[in-house]
Amino acid sequence: MHGILRTARDLVVVVVGVYVVLCVALYLLQSRLVYYPSRDIDTTPGQLHLPFEEVFLTASDGVRIHAWYVPAERACGTVLFCHGNGGNISHRLDTIWTLHQLGTNVLIFDYRGYGRSEGHPTEEGTYLDAEAAWKHLREQRGEPAGRIVIHGRSLGGAVAAYLARAHTPAGVVLESTFSSLPDMGAKVYPMFPVRLLSRFRYATAEYVTAVKCPVLVVHSPEDDIIPFAQGRAVFAAAAEPKRFVQIRGSHNSGFLESGDVYTSALRDFLSGALEGKATR
Repeated sequence: MHGILRTARDLVVVVVGVYVVLCVALYLLQSRLVYYPSRDIDTTPGQLHLPFEEVFLTASDGVRIHAWYVPAERACGTVLFCHGNGGNISHRLDTIWTLHQLGTNVLIFDYRGYGRSEGHPTEEGTYLDAEAAWKHLREQRGEPAGRIVIHGRSLGGAVAAYLARAHTPAGVVLESTFSSLPDMGAKVYPMFPVRLLSRFRYATAEYVTAVKCPVLVVHSPEDDIIPFAQGRAVFAAAAEPKRFVQIRGSHNSGFLESGDVYTSALRDFLSGALEGKATR
């Protein structure tokens, strides 16, 4: 009997020890779970025969950030695009093409540590990088705030919401994004106390409550990475005027699979948000 108890006690000690080690690893390795940057620029807008300018921005902490500015003839405004946590701007040509076809200029930038941008990604750093892109449009391009729509996809939705609450753009698009990173972590790792361990916030739903411009939230029930319910939570947190558009398809290709449902929603939102606001 004593042997059985000793064995059970030893097993509990081992299980607890393994659990603690896994918690420590989860805490220390979070950056690798959040960011998946690629340094290789595989393509450029030129391969779609789109004119573009290669731009280097300087964030307020001195980090040099790489971006592309893609102009459109007789543009109705400019979309500042914040991409997700994987790859780099060269993997977003389909998005650049879509926005260009809708008649907007596009400024798309790489977070620090992605593509040709310097440094290593951090949450605060991604916010500074987005701020540098906004500052470039306002100060170097002379674009009025009322002609800028901030568009964020996936992790970029949190960055876009953070930037939009600090300024007053014509509108903000939050596509396939989560309510917060701790919410996502709790969903992916329900066996761990993620909310206590999380070193990242990316609190989209919290940020959007302070946004004072029209908001478009886009999400798919078939999203295989970010639950549809989190997209609905972001929408619920936003103030009016706001619109929710349900698309179909997976997390990474839903905007392509949804075709006209997606592009029509973007077109309507952009025209409504940008109409009559060119001087703000």
